[in-house]
Amino acid sequence: MLIAMPSQRGLMTILAAVLTSFLIITLIFPSGRDTIHGIVRGKPQHDAPHEPPKKEEQRPKYKPTPTWTPPPVQDNFPLLATSTPPPVPKWNAPRPNMYKEYELPTAPPLLIGFTRTWPVLLQAVTSYITAGWPPSQIYVIENTGVQQANARGQLSLQNPFYLNHKILKEKLGVNVITTPTLLSFAQMQNFFLSLTYEKNWPYYFWSHMDVVAYAYEDGKPGLTGKYNEKDYKSLYELCLKALKEARTEGGRWAIRFFAYDHLALVNPKAFEDVGGWDTLIPYYLTDCDMHSRLMMRNWTNADARAGLIYDVASTLKDLSALYRVEGVTPELMDPNPPPPKEEKEGGKKERREEDAMEKRDEDPNWRKWRNLVMTADKMYQHKHGDRERNTWQLGQHGGQGEPFYYPAHGLAEAIDLITETGREVFRRKWGHRDCDLVSGAHLKFEDAWIVEKDWR
Repeated sequence: MLIAMPSQRGLMTILAAVLTSFLIITLIFPSGRDTIHGIVRGKPQHDAPHEPPKKEEQRPKYKPTPTWTPPPVQDNFPLLATSTPPPVPKWNAPRPNMYKEYELPTAPPLLIGFTRTWPVLLQAVTSYITAGWPPSQIYVIENTGVQQANARGQLSLQNPFYLNHKILKEKLGVNVITTPTLLSFAQMQNFFLSLTYEKNWPYYFWSHMDVVAYAYEDGKPGLTGKYNEKDYKSLYELCLKALKEARTEGGRWAIRFFAYDHLALVNPKAFEDVGGWDTLIPYYLTDCDMHSRLMMRNWTNADARAGLIYDVASTLKDLSALYRVEGVTPELMDPNPPPPKEEKEGGKKERREEDAMEKRDEDPNWRKWRNLVMTADKMYQHKHGDRERNTWQLGQHGGQGEPFYYPAHGLAEAIDLITETGREVFRRKWGHRDCDLVSGAHLKFEDAWIVEKDWR
């Protein structure tokens, strides 16, 4: 049987019909090729995928902006920008190799740790120098965590971690040692101990950076005469005397406290015997732990006197006053002042009383020293009465964009959290919440981590 083939016009008509059908299907089912195939395979239309509904974009919620921002920190020793420091008062100037006069084998170093607030550190260092401590025997331990940024001069004064190596080394003549990373208080104390191995120090002094130190220039019966008398001894010389007495007495001496540990003399052998500082208790209560363990191992802690050591949160406006520069009057400057408020009438009265006293004093050197001491008294009251103790640590708020930048308020909050964790470590370690581990809880060295808590 013969099959009739369509004509050329018929073929064109069939092809046009097929193309038209394809276009219609494509318009009805725009999902494309797979959807068409699905229809061909019998897949229902409702199986086609649907996009999930879009969620609202999440944005961070920022903390409110502080209502008060302290003014920029000021340079409290402007003279050093253009000149070397003035000479130390001649009665406090140390004699060469004075430590040998006290039969000491090595000149005792003074270690001062620094993390933040340059004006406060500069005041502490300068006060020790003008009280007689040889600059070459002072070591500032830069514990900022900014690596070599300060040594390279890459940070600005408003950066909390700013420290001026050039001023310390070239202008004041002290030493600077940089820690490999930011250490806690307990870790830095163990870093001090490590330096005794490296430098073969049989003893060392250490001080907080938030202090101002003065010699007994008005005399102290049994210790020293007045600054203009033959038997006068500077703060540094009285420290040498205390060190000689500790070594002469022998026995198991560990620490000599000058105004608690605002200035302290350390026997490294004692610290080594008890295993050093417990770095798992990084800040507050770590001293309770350390000093208690020394007592448990029969090492002695005793008090000594060498000068006036004030715990402060402010600085002198011009540190030239420590050198007794004529015309420079001691004046308090807060690196983190509170919001402005009216001056109290009592403050005005106190100033008038000081003015009257200055007129009565005929000795200009004694008057200058007395004004420094009276200002230090105000600085102490300012820290322990008017403000919270550590407000000075939040005075600098700059440094954004500089190497190793870290917000000052963030550092403070983080340390507070770590501090509280350390307190809990102390409580669990000893089963006791207070410092009286020996006298109150009757604990022994071997009792660490094996006693139940003694409170409900």
